[in-house]
Amino acid sequence: MSDISLKDLQSLIRKMYYEKDAARGAEATFLWLMEEVGELAAALRSGSPEELRSEFADVLAWLITIANIKDVDLTAAVAEKYGTGCPGCGQFICQCPDSEKP
Repeated sequence: MSDISLKDLQSLIRKMYYEKDAARGAEATFLWLMEEVGELAAALRSGSPEELRSEFADVLAWLITIANIKDVDLTAAVAEKYGTGCPGCGQFICQCPDSEKP
């Protein structure tokens, strides 16, 4: 499974983990996500390429887990927010000032 869409990944994570994730709840799952973000931060400082790939995948999986618990379709959410360009300036190549978060 080398190419996987966001929709397919969200479905796969739901299939593998939903029962456990739903029982844990969004708040407790968010704490796991934050732990993984910390591990990604450490890998960004001094991790190997393999560690970086693993930590990016973990952060994405835990984010998807929370979306599943809260019944958020991430493909639709991303398309809605970014599908027509930058949410700040509306351009496909962001023109927002560096001092602003798009």
